[in-house]
Amino acid sequence: MADYGFYHLTRTPLDQALPKLLGRVLAGGGRAMVLCGGQERLDALDAALWTCADPDWLPHGTPRTGHAELQPIWLTAEDAPASGAPNGARFLFLLDGAAIARADAFDRILDLFDGGDEAAVAAARLRWRAAKAAGHALTYWQQGPRGWERKGGG
Repeated sequence: MADYGFYHLTRTPLDQALPKLLGRVLAGGGRAMVLCGGQERLDALDAALWTCADPDWLPHGTPRTGHAELQPIWLTAEDAPASGAPNGARFLFLLDGAAIARADAFDRILDLFDGGDEAAVAAARLRWRAAKAAGHALTYWQQGPRGWERKGGG
């Protein structure tokens, strides 16, 4: 079972919070798959990761650019196949309420949601219940004055 973390964005928008989390994965020698809620988000994130300042280098690819096996970060709007992430990632980032059918293909799932959007918060609560019912180890993180603060688990 994957460790499943819910990340409640309350201080910075996704395009500022996500690069720092991805940087931590890469710094630890990991690979990540980012499952976007749609092509528009994927395109915007692809552009944003090339120009972000912190961290200043986040090498990544998309289905459009190809060569998934060479990419430490794989951005996609499609669920992982039965064999797992196309780039071999063990970390999965879920954006925009995206759902994954094969959570067991990952060691760690990070579900990021916008705390300023009531519908996103309500949807995250439903995903929490579903993940808990599926037997995942859950943690809840919220942005605080000094960064991410663990607020609980399930």
